[in-house]
Parts: sequence; structure tokens; C-alpha cells
Amino acid sequence: MDPLEQARRVIALEIEELQRLLERVDDSFIASVDLLKATVERGAKILIVGVGKSGNIGSKLAATLNSTGAPAAVLNCQDAIHGDLGLVNAGDSVIALSYSGETAELLGLLPHLKRRGARLIAITGKPGSTLGKAADCVLDIHVRREACPLNLAPTSSTTNTLVMGDALAMVLLEARGFTKEHFAELHPGGSLGRALLLRAGDIMRTGDDFVKVGPDLTVRETITRMTKARAGAVVVVAEDGSLAGIFTQGDFARAFQTGAAEIGGEPVGRYMTANPKHVHRDRLVGEVLRLLEASRIDDLVVIDDARVPLGMIDTQDLARRQVV
Repeated sequence: MDPLEQARRVIALEIEELQRLLERVDDSFIASVDLLKATVERGAKILIVGVGKSGNIGSKLAATLNSTGAPAAVLNCQDAIHGDLGLVNAGDSVIALSYSGETAELLGLLPHLKRRGARLIAITGKPGSTLGKAADCVLDIHVRREACPLNLAPTSSTTNTLVMGDALAMVLLEARGFTKEHFAELHPGGSLGRALLLRAGDIMRTGDDFVKVGPDLTVRETITRMTKARAGAVVVVAEDGSLAGIFTQGDFARAFQTGAAEIGGEPVGRYMTANPKHVHRDRLVGEVLRLLEASRIDDLVVIDDARVPLGMIDTQDLARRQVV
């Protein structure tokens, strides 16, 4: 068989099993989300247990839960019976992953989890298994066949497990009212976190890198100041200091191309863009990015409550500041 056809076959088989999984999401899923929500709200944690491929999926699920504000940890079955059971407290919830529901290492752990007062959610392909019968909630991820041509290697089943875990985490996120601002607090080192937490005043150019001029200053002197500041634009202010306009290198080029050869000696106010796009210093950077993209501009004026320009946001600075 052609390799591309083989690849498409694998993908198609896994999609088919996901479609069947979609049809099996029922009240057990709702009960599982309610259990996890109550766990987080009382300050307890979610523990993930699994062996082999299921354990690998469990690590990803724990990471997803943690990144969305639901404290989670992976509990290794072998380590648990040699001391790590101390991680388990009454009120915790355990998500156990086992397609067969008969994994010996996991089953040997169940009595100890119950004894310590943990509640159990089973994600398994065999709801009637020992694991399924021991669980408070059972999520059925059964597949008719694996995508493996030998029907042996866990493929469709691990995909179903992964997707069911994602569904749990995302529905739990919404049930808890988790917002993108909460997400940013947990990801301060990433560009998304910076975009959601920083404000326009935090990333604007100021000081010698920011040029303000009056409308009567000549274009020649304006360009000189712009060049000295290594800026692509200057802000033009009215007599009271409020924002009047912006003059960019593009404005200069367009005026020159239209025949204004003697533009250098004329007042910059004649060629500025009046009432340019601007943002308040307290606007979140995420909003700033959307405005820059929608307006297709490279320079954005930052103002205060009195419309006095405080600085400039230059799109060239965004990558350097790691907000894009």
C-alpha cells in the first residue's frame, strides 16, 4: 500500500473511533466534571494514574489541568506503594487510565486509594472491568479496532483517552469560570501571558526614543529629530499638549512623491495624519495587538486620561519584548 494511503487509513480509523466516542459522552461525564470541580473548589488535588501508554497520556492530562488552574499530579503506581501514597489525601480525586481496566499495578493501588478517602474516575475501554466497577464515575473510551494494521499497538484507544482527558479539562475550565486572564497568570513566561498581563504603558517607547513636536516645526527638523531617536514616527501635539496628529516616514514619502519637493521647509502639521489611532496607557497588550493588526499600522500613540501622548508603540519592538 502507498505510504500516503497508509497514513490516511490510520487517520481515518482514529477519526471513526472519535466519532463513536462522541456518541458515548453521557451523564457519567457530567458527574466526573462535577466531582473534579468540587475537588478543586475545596482546595484538594487531582491525581492521575496509569501504566505504559496510558501513563504517558496521563502526564499530558496532568499538565493540561495544571495549566488551567486545576492542581494535578501524576502518581506512579509502583512508587505509590513504596511511600508516594503520602501524596493522596481525603478529598482528592483520582483519574485512573487503563484501557483494559485490568492493569495489575493499577488494581493493586485501588484499595489504598479508597482507604485514604480519594474518589475515583475511570477512563477505560471496559466499563465492566475491575477498574470500572471500583470507580465512582466511568468514562467509556472503547474502540472497535486500533489504527495499528495488526490491531495491536495502542493507537485509536490512546487517542480516545487523550481526547476524553482534554474534554474533561476544558469543560472543567468553563465550569470553574476560568478566564484568559487566569491562564496568563499561570503562563507569565510565555508571549501569551505577557500579552494578557502587560499594558500599553509597559511596552511603549519613552524618553529619548519618543519624539513630540509642535505642528509648526518644519518637516526638515522633524525628520532630523525622528532620525536621532531612530523612530519611524513622531507625535504632533497641540498647544495644550494633547494629541493632534502623527507624522511618519510613510507620510513624508507620500508627500514627496506627490510633488512636494520643498516639503522640508514647511510645517509638519500640514502633512501629519490628524487624530491618529491611539490607545490609553492602561489598555492590555492583547488589545493593542488586535488594534495594530486590524488597522495595519506600525506605530501607535499611547495617551493618558487627558489625551496627552505619553509614548509610542512601534511594532518592531514587539518581538524584542517577546509579546508576539
